[in-house]
Amino acid sequence: MTYSVKLSVRSLVEYVFRSGSIESGFKSTSSLIEGTKAHQTIQKTYEEADAAEVFLQTSYLHEDMEYMIEGRCDGLLLRDESVTIDEIKSTARNLNEITRESYPVHWAQAKVYAYIYMEREDKDKVTVQLTYVQVDSGEQKRFQEDVTFQELEDFMLQLVKSYAPYAKLRLHNLQKRNDSIRDVAFPFAAYRNGQRNFAGAVYKTIADKKTLFANAPTGTGKTISTLFPAVKALGEEKAEKIFYLTAKTLNRKNAEEALVLMKKKGLFLQSTTITAKDKVCFKEETRCESAYCEFADGYYDRINGAVLDILKNETVMDRTVISDYAQKHKVCPFEFSIDLAYAADAVICDYNYVFDPRVSFKRLFEEQKKRTVLLMDEAHNLVDRARGMYSAEIIKSSFLQLSRDFKGKHDGVWRTAKAVNDEFLKLKKEHGEKEAAVPDMPEELVGCLEAFMVQAEQLLASGDSDERLLETFFEALQWVKISQFYDERFVTFISVFKSEVSIRLFCMDPSKLLFQTGKKYGSRVFFSATLSPLSYFREMLGGEEEDYVIRMPSPYEMDQLDVFVQPLSTRYKDREQSIEPIAEMLMDLSDKRPGNYLVFFPSYRYMTDVYERLLEKDPPFHPIVQHPGMTEEERETFLAHFDSVEEKSLVGFAVMGGIFSEGIDLKGDKLTGAVIVGVGLPQVGLERDTMKNYFQSAGKNGYDFAYVYPGMNKVLQAGGRVIRSEEDRGTLVLVDDRFLTRKYMEMLPEEWRDFVVLDR
Repeated sequence: MTYSVKLSVRSLVEYVFRSGSIESGFKSTSSLIEGTKAHQTIQKTYEEADAAEVFLQTSYLHEDMEYMIEGRCDGLLLRDESVTIDEIKSTARNLNEITRESYPVHWAQAKVYAYIYMEREDKDKVTVQLTYVQVDSGEQKRFQEDVTFQELEDFMLQLVKSYAPYAKLRLHNLQKRNDSIRDVAFPFAAYRNGQRNFAGAVYKTIADKKTLFANAPTGTGKTISTLFPAVKALGEEKAEKIFYLTAKTLNRKNAEEALVLMKKKGLFLQSTTITAKDKVCFKEETRCESAYCEFADGYYDRINGAVLDILKNETVMDRTVISDYAQKHKVCPFEFSIDLAYAADAVICDYNYVFDPRVSFKRLFEEQKKRTVLLMDEAHNLVDRARGMYSAEIIKSSFLQLSRDFKGKHDGVWRTAKAVNDEFLKLKKEHGEKEAAVPDMPEELVGCLEAFMVQAEQLLASGDSDERLLETFFEALQWVKISQFYDERFVTFISVFKSEVSIRLFCMDPSKLLFQTGKKYGSRVFFSATLSPLSYFREMLGGEEEDYVIRMPSPYEMDQLDVFVQPLSTRYKDREQSIEPIAEMLMDLSDKRPGNYLVFFPSYRYMTDVYERLLEKDPPFHPIVQHPGMTEEERETFLAHFDSVEEKSLVGFAVMGGIFSEGIDLKGDKLTGAVIVGVGLPQVGLERDTMKNYFQSAGKNGYDFAYVYPGMNKVLQAGGRVIRSEEDRGTLVLVDDRFLTRKYMEMLPEEWRDFVVLDR
């Protein structure tokens, strides 16, 4: 029996010819900014009989495997009786530094295209050509080699033989996966209320290649309700890969645990978890330099062995497992996890690996994306996260310092950094010392930044390791990248303070960009306990009218949660008068309903004022307080206080929308209740007001879109900390008179609406 595997020319040659070190994430062999332009410049010089971007495909049989290899050849040059296969590479390096032997992988890529063409056209001989283009000067350098079909047949055999162990292992694991999925059962004795419907909706979404928006309250079992049907869909070949995306470490752990549960039921499925580089780095400093890091030095010489080893022996490849194998094979654990992501059946990672144009998976080809499922946990977070992904900021001082550092050292960097600084000075003179929002992007600055990046990249490619230059290069690169998306959904913030000037391209509405990225994937499931109002999130996350929508009922009984409303005004102008009543209410609550509480405030200042007033009263509980910039260890210490139930009540003071208002799980007696002070409105400022005006001009309720809906989402998240299991009972106090108005009452979950109003 013959088995088929499909791969690109680039994937094949890069797997076999990988060698060398990881260097600061900076790849000097292909320009990050001018590559496409360089290709097009060369291709425009082709003669009439020549062809550019020629699709080539072949089927190569080796042993019991059929390799479907395809790709696009940069150039096919037809001159008289001769044929030349042209492979174009743009570079910031000085062309004098590049020799015929510099990059074997480039020759390999061109030779594979030549083999496919010769096989198709029954040719015995062609010329293979490498064309290097210097992105700054436009200078070109070419190398040529005449090759015969017999030579390339031998070359292809060696290439495929080198790739075969990986291909066979992946095929073996795939067959094992699909066999196991057919028999794997739901890993719990029974479905919770509504859980079967949720899982069914997810499966239908994947099968129909659609988008689903699911508001699934706490306790619905969101993780297993999405992963289980997605796994089943893989087994029935309705998809090939799963991305489980989330912003929180706890949610990544939940996904890993769900896969482990299914593994215990017989599932064989390989998943990898991607953890941030600075959290998994083995070195004291996160510096990807071969001279400093032995795990970066020679990484590509060892990575194939590491990948084969772990894929032979592991399924749930979490942070610990990846670190163990990385140590064993002496490879960077972060880069290792990225390489594993392309081989794994499921990838658990942050949203940015799919949606951020600066860090997303570049080797996941369009055809693979169409067979990939996106499961987006806590999707309410994605709106603001996407705004950050599609925004960028640069500051004047970085370029001023570089112009000083490189004066007399490197004319190109000095000249272009000075030009950028001069553009900042023009904007400073125009706007004065203030912050302004302008609808247009400073076009002249874009050109100056592009010129700077060409010079900086050339110097960095030559081996210069200037840290400030590298950092500023990437900041400029991000800014220019985002400038390419700029339209009416963006605004430019220009801030001037003394000698400093910052220019931020801010994405007010990320819906279009989220849609454009998401539609490339086979199916998408957005889910959260607080995807409410659903219409708002569907619009902001790039949804369409025909998308599927499901609202799950709470699996808990109404009497598990006692809800109270204290009708005080917590508006900024009234906060001073509210401090005393809130302090009295907290003392009364802890006295009548002793236990562990979390109290959420809209700001640190408001929280501190209430906390200090309580200290004056000698409260009947033990208070602990969140403070800005808590380390991971300090967060764990804060939460550890809730692990024990003491005679004296415990009250934790925290900020709404902060680290303790979502993504924490305090079940049973660990948390008795929560108090939410205010309706969570974001702080009034230029950014939010600009967003309000934008949405208003787009025919929406601008105030609701910019303030009310994001604020209430924070309220819902904070309140969701109380009831986490079927056994939990608790108390929720909502402090604000606006909760009694129709608008806010309609946004409350059904199980919160049967509340008792406390005396003022």
